[in-house]
Amino acid sequence: MSQPFDLSQFPDLPPEVVKAFAAQSAALEAARFEAAVERAARQHEQAVVAEKDAFITELKELIAKLEGQVGQYRHAKFGPKSEKLDPAQLELALEDLETAIAETQAQIAAVEEKIAASAADPDKAAPRAPRKARALPEHLPRVERVIEPDSITCPCGCGDMVRIGEDRTERLDYIPARYQVIVSVRPKYACPKGRTGVVQAKAPAHLLEGSWPTEALLAQIAVSKHSEHMPLNRQAVVMARLGVPIDRSVLADWMGRTGALIAPVVDHMAMTLKQGSTRLYVDETTAPVLDPGRGKTKTGYLWAVLRDDRGWNGPAPPGVVFHYRPGRKGEYADEILHGFNGTIQVDAYGGYTHLAKPDRKGGTPLRLAFCWAHGRRKLITAKPKKGSPIVDEALLRVAALYKIEDAIRGTDPSRRRTMRQELSRPLVDQFFA
Repeated sequence: MSQPFDLSQFPDLPPEVVKAFAAQSAALEAARFEAAVERAARQHEQAVVAEKDAFITELKELIAKLEGQVGQYRHAKFGPKSEKLDPAQLELALEDLETAIAETQAQIAAVEEKIAASAADPDKAAPRAPRKARALPEHLPRVERVIEPDSITCPCGCGDMVRIGEDRTERLDYIPARYQVIVSVRPKYACPKGRTGVVQAKAPAHLLEGSWPTEALLAQIAVSKHSEHMPLNRQAVVMARLGVPIDRSVLADWMGRTGALIAPVVDHMAMTLKQGSTRLYVDETTAPVLDPGRGKTKTGYLWAVLRDDRGWNGPAPPGVVFHYRPGRKGEYADEILHGFNGTIQVDAYGGYTHLAKPDRKGGTPLRLAFCWAHGRRKLITAKPKKGSPIVDEALLRVAALYKIEDAIRGTDPSRRRTMRQELSRPLVDQFFA
């Protein structure tokens, strides 16, 4: 930058020249200032654009990442899967993908907020779309916490402001599990003059006499183990973290004794299903069983006997009992269904065939009702990759039967029978013909 011109070196200059030089110097200074401001604004704009470009690049990377995660999720959930795929493993995979998708979506939202904040006019930035309102279950208890302003004194000096409304927001809270000790106190009473004996209430009966756990604690451990698939060693770790160090072997002892004591209840449930039903579902599935001494597991079977008449508004309550057997021989079906007379809905496994013969032991010959869902699955499995018009036609005929069932579900038995004889039977005869 050039040095300013010093007029003091020329004292003889006319006033008009001095005034002209002064005006020119002021104009030059103003031009320099405007140039500096414009340069700073341009640099700021370039920095904002560079920052926006960086945000946009990051946003594009996150969107590409999200698209990949969604693709993996769709493939895992809807893509071709092996029949041997463990449903629990599939659920874990989907859970991890859903968690990753939610994390990426949160990162995208954060970058979008940064882009909006860096806009030249933040007031004109597109407002963020509100979340869809979701209602929490009505049966949950509500705890209201009123958040008042620091002061409600009116600035105009008229006194306190009046309440004209409120905003309500609901959040789901969790009260951590806690253990407590129930102390049962049984006072003893006696005659002050020693003329009678001592009076005391009888000790209440417990499922595990002489042991610590209440029935509620035993139920919680059993549900966690068998319904939520949480092994006893993990439950022991959780209990220790909450200040109750109970060894896994102790929990196993509690569960073993509890199982022995509630076995009569399970036997009664099984008998109730067999004696109070005219139709039962029966199916068997594999279960890995520890094989002590070999260091690995062997294959056992859980036989499920189920009654569920809710689909047609039946009067009997639903119920299911699982029977463990080391295999799936027909003799195990004899044992499990001993005393039942009626219809069993099963797949085409040969272990049930002898139950329909006149020489059946343990009751009268059973009627076998086979499952269309199993047959439909076999058709799909048999369909070649290049397609099959025969399989397509068969699936359409099965779908027609399903449509009839949808239309008559919940109606009284006589109407369902009439509709099946009039509509479904001709379709079935044509199907097998």
